[in-house]
Amino acid sequence: MAASQEAQGPAAAPTEDIETLGRLLFFDPNLSKNRTQSCASCHDPGAAFADPRGEGPARAVSLGDDGRSLGDRNAPTAAYARFSPVFHRNAEGNYVGGQFLDGRAQDLSAQAGGPPLNPIEMGMPDKASLVARLRENPVYVASFLQHFGTDIWEDPERAYEAMTKAIAAFEGTDFFSPFDSKYDRYLKGEYEMTPQESLGMTLFFSNQFTNCHLCHQSNEMPATQGETFSHYEYHNIGVPANEAVRAINGRPKGLKDEGLAVNPAVEDPRRAAGRFKTPTLRNVAVTGPYMHNGVFRDLRTVILFYNKYNSRSSKRQVNPETGARWADPEVADNLSMEQLDTGPALDDRRIDALVAFLKTLTDRRYEYLIAEP
Repeated sequence: MAASQEAQGPAAAPTEDIETLGRLLFFDPNLSKNRTQSCASCHDPGAAFADPRGEGPARAVSLGDDGRSLGDRNAPTAAYARFSPVFHRNAEGNYVGGQFLDGRAQDLSAQAGGPPLNPIEMGMPDKASLVARLRENPVYVASFLQHFGTDIWEDPERAYEAMTKAIAAFEGTDFFSPFDSKYDRYLKGEYEMTPQESLGMTLFFSNQFTNCHLCHQSNEMPATQGETFSHYEYHNIGVPANEAVRAINGRPKGLKDEGLAVNPAVEDPRRAAGRFKTPTLRNVAVTGPYMHNGVFRDLRTVILFYNKYNSRSSKRQVNPETGARWADPEVADNLSMEQLDTGPALDDRRIDALVAFLKTLTDRRYEYLIAEP
């Protein structure tokens, strides 16, 4: 019996293209064990492709399909993810690119294949089980035959890979990366920066006043169209553990997230410990909480955290969210001090200006999410 005849329900027409198929898959909760969670659950288009769910400490990480499991990392935005290069080592010997915060997925397709089989995410037991879910849907059956060949259903491994390729194709569309923020409109002469935003932009791209551009600039020249605000390399910036999350997700107290070191492609895990991929700053104002573990709630706190490395002021050594001194790094080795202590300390005026500029990196459709001061 032909594969198309084995599917339940009436025959269906295939999607027009692979991107449309990927869109259907991206929003389909039937691809999780309990049929409650889709890719869009943790990468919600209404929340700039980050995870808006959860309250309190649980807001920092994502809830699994079982309704109980909590992860240990903050779900990075899927917006502009297609610009992260394939995981590799550059001429200087630095690891670059890949997907996930530790780069363990080579590309978008590999990343799409991870969450469905993760027991604390979508929870499917194996690839064959997920492929069986796909074949319940007549549109999927017809579309896979159309786009991936008439024998695609004969091998679950191939069918699973086809699913990931379709999702990756959808994530490669302009729906995820419109480049229409105030910053982009400014470059086209369609928006005039406020004095505060203009100051923040000057500071951000400065070689004298900040260290932002050392990691958050993909093009050599400042104020460039298509800038994704990441060089996609890996650094340990001394982020503390999120003990509040650890208290509720069952992970042992004192556990260290080794970051890049857990990537099986890394040849020198000791030097990679505590390093995480530099994220894009696109939509950063609306995709908090921040850092790999969601330990900081507010964007201004992030700027203050960086500033503590340059300031001798006792005021700057206090985390405004806790009222206590900044906690020790989760992983104390491999700190990127060359980047962290570059530049002078910033006063409140300049810190606020940087925050104002970062808000201009918000896609037009998410500008309403930015809280007014």
